[in-house]
Amino acid sequence: MMDQTIHLAIVEDDNEIRQALCMIIDGSPGFTCKYAFPDGESALASIGNLPVDIVLMDIDLPGKSGIEVTRKLKSENPEIDFIMLTVQSDDDSIFKSLCAGASGYLLKETSPSNLLDHIREVYMGGSPMSSKIARRIINSFRVIQNPLSNREMEILEMLGQGLNYKDIAKDIFLSPHTVKTHIKNIYSKLHVKNRAEAIYKAIKQNLI
Repeated sequence: MMDQTIHLAIVEDDNEIRQALCMIIDGSPGFTCKYAFPDGESALASIGNLPVDIVLMDIDLPGKSGIEVTRKLKSENPEIDFIMLTVQSDDDSIFKSLCAGASGYLLKETSPSNLLDHIREVYMGGSPMSSKIARRIINSFRVIQNPLSNREMEILEMLGQGLNYKDIAKDIFLSPHTVKTHIKNIYSKLHVKNRAEAIYKAIKQNLI
């Protein structure tokens, strides 16, 4: 039994699913769900002002996608955790959701008891995923020859720590222009367009 109630909000466009989730959560000891939204726009307008610990977020919403909404809300409310609850199991949706700030990724086929367990796990700092999603991530790992130089690896790891190119230049005693050139080369070698894609691909290929 948990000694603190976990406050949830739901963003789900299917009325029956939304109501069922609210009933399951609100009827379970240690959980409450007083806020439910049928689309991303209404969620964006309200959730930041509500006493919410965790948001269950569908991906395929009318208007803005759940990934877009999660990215926006997480950037403005870093204390709130987001769990994607969706039928989408493709690699692109998983990757974009995690990059947007989701702490968990579950399929809607998840049983009510497992869903509650996963919510507790996120509340305690974990990052749960449905078994099918975890399998897809494991299967996506490929060990390839590292195309990056030692200096590029060093800069990539610092990018992964959240440093910008000016901070990196200062820490490793290079000019900002030189660091920007290294970062451009990193993106080119990994065939990516930005920091998030570079970090994801480096992790996926066991480079960092």
